[in-house]
Amino acid sequence: MRHRIIVSLFLLLVAVPIAAQPRVMRISISGSINPASAKYIHDAVQEADAEGAEAVILQLNTPGGLLQSTREIVADFLSSKVPVIVYVAPGGAQAASAGAFIAMAGHIAAMAPGTNIGAAHPVTLGEGENIADSTNIPLAKATNDAAAFARTIAEKRGRNIRWAEQSVRGSVSITETEAVRDTVVDLIARSTSELLQYIDGRRIAVLDDTVTLRTANATVYEREMTFQQEILDILSNPNIAYILMMLGIYGLFFELYNPGAIFPGVVGGICLILAFYSMNTLPVNYAGLALILFGIILFVLEIKVVSHGILSIGGIISLFFGSLMLIEAPPGVEFMEVSLSVIITVTACTAAFFLFVVGKGIAIMRKKPTTGVEGMIGERGVVLEPLDPVGSISIHGEIWKARSTSGAGIEAKRTVRVTAMDNLTLLVEEQPD
Repeated sequence: MRHRIIVSLFLLLVAVPIAAQPRVMRISISGSINPASAKYIHDAVQEADAEGAEAVILQLNTPGGLLQSTREIVADFLSSKVPVIVYVAPGGAQAASAGAFIAMAGHIAAMAPGTNIGAAHPVTLGEGENIADSTNIPLAKATNDAAAFARTIAEKRGRNIRWAEQSVRGSVSITETEAVRDTVVDLIARSTSELLQYIDGRRIAVLDDTVTLRTANATVYEREMTFQQEILDILSNPNIAYILMMLGIYGLFFELYNPGAIFPGVVGGICLILAFYSMNTLPVNYAGLALILFGIILFVLEIKVVSHGILSIGGIISLFFGSLMLIEAPPGVEFMEVSLSVIITVTACTAAFFLFVVGKGIAIMRKKPTTGVEGMIGERGVVLEPLDPVGSISIHGEIWKARSTSGAGIEAKRTVRVTAMDNLTLLVEEQPD
């Protein structure tokens, strides 16, 4: 009995520290800020709160993204019951544009050596105007709004309000050491474990309360994107949007060209819908889209009209330049552009298909028939039963009733050529051996 009591006490003493050990959730964003990443961060913060996590670490590396998604993320941070630590890492990473807003919105902002933050000037999607152009009213309104947004975040978190506004109005970008010096971020850490050591014991304001972080011996666990969020994140890639759009156009084209095939139409419809969802977050240039559609029309006309390749060449040029113009990303947000290698690949594959595959199909369609009545014309055979003027001949191992067109008889074993067909009687003429 005493032995059992000792064992129970021992297990209890071991279990208590384990149960009380703090846990820190880590999430990662490496890419553009879009609706999928905003949903991922929102769900992670909510989950960390429900699980009683000590804090959430967002490891950030982004060139920027959509302002609306950024506002959603910042709103989640400002209303979070769990401390949110934004960590710009690894070395070489950046918190540019939208990333600067997100980093400043964290309860604690940290950066790894060799990183940078800033260049948060808003851009008007689809336009590449000079940011200093005071006559551009829409861009000026967007800049003033973003500057006020940055000042609000900096004031709420006790960061450098002046720099926050400069990062918007002047596209200022600074290194990690400059960011700590100018109180833009709180500290520099070489790793997550070092970061947790540095912030252990800090008291930070969370909503209307103040909490003390216990992170020195915290267990860090990863929270990955769900399958749905990963799919939405992939669809936000302009290269994927472009490929889906082309597949959708081709699918519907093949369905209309060959009604009843069903499969191309179904796949094409799904691809187009997904492409429309993806392009909803991208600066689409409708002139580029029109050029792409015009190029496809020229390829289709090549099938119907003999142009000696002129229509195909025009289609290739139209498709290529339309693809280049399709996503008109402003300066500084090149991550929203379609890759040139993708454009060249799609254009080359399209040209190859229409110039070679469809060309072969047209050649087959124009080829002389080899079956039926038309297929017998011009064939040669051997006389089996003398034609006087009617007899029988052998063609390709088949015996046919034949009649001489000249009216004169043709002896057996002579070679004849079919000139016409009257019902099931072949009209032939003698050929020299």
